[in-house]
Amino acid sequence: MDSHEQDSFAQKLEAERIGKIRTLNDELRRCRRGGHMFVTQGVISLGDGIVPQVIILVTQFEDFTPENDPHGEHDFAALTVIGHRINWKIDYYDRNMEYGSPDPADPRVTTRVLTIMLASEY
Repeated sequence: MDSHEQDSFAQKLEAERIGKIRTLNDELRRCRRGGHMFVTQGVISLGDGIVPQVIILVTQFEDFTPENDPHGEHDFAALTVIGHRINWKIDYYDRNMEYGSPDPADPRVTTRVLTIMLASEY
């Protein structure tokens, strides 16, 4: 295998890895499976009815672009809800939640955490 073929093979493997991460992140965000979801006190303090609305919008979010999702992992976005800027972020931890995950593409060694927060809390 020449160097061009090696580079092409490595790129294919990395694209597959990113695809796995994206699928796992979408599963957590859309279905709340495969990790934990937290809503910060700042979002909660916006008042009754806001949290369910924000969760629905995060669940339905599909406006990923190269600008807001440069790695293609669907792990972060920002949106506006009733005039409030909201960020959501997925982080990858080891199974004990002490360190970063050794491989975010492998759910056997990764605990995903989706945090929904005010942009000012980021």
